[in-house]
Amino acid sequence: MKLVVAIIQPTKLQAVQEALAKVGVERMTVCDAQGFGRQKGQTETYRGVEYKTYLLRKVALEIAVNDDFLQRTVDTIVSVARTGPEGNIGDGKIFVLPMDQAAQIGGLESGPGAL
Repeated sequence: MKLVVAIIQPTKLQAVQEALAKVGVERMTVCDAQGFGRQKGQTETYRGVEYKTYLLRKVALEIAVNDDFLQRTVDTIVSVARTGPEGNIGDGKIFVLPMDQAAQIGGLESGPGAL
């Protein structure tokens, strides 16, 4: 079992969710996130005053998958969340973490069956 954490642009959330459902991944947790990296923030204007924001809005997806779903999950996120054929700075990142155990709170399933 693995935990896939994907940080993507908020505008790509619905497309990623629909694409993952098509490949059989239908459960995920979505969290609003802010972060900075190579984009170095952006300049915005509020009431005629220009200011720089360093934390940009992102969406963090947490998806627990069995090992046989891992590669299709990562490939789907990469292909749908990328902007343009080569991608751009700020498109996001994907982290894959080992997950030792999972258990359903409302049921009796544990281990890979709980996912």
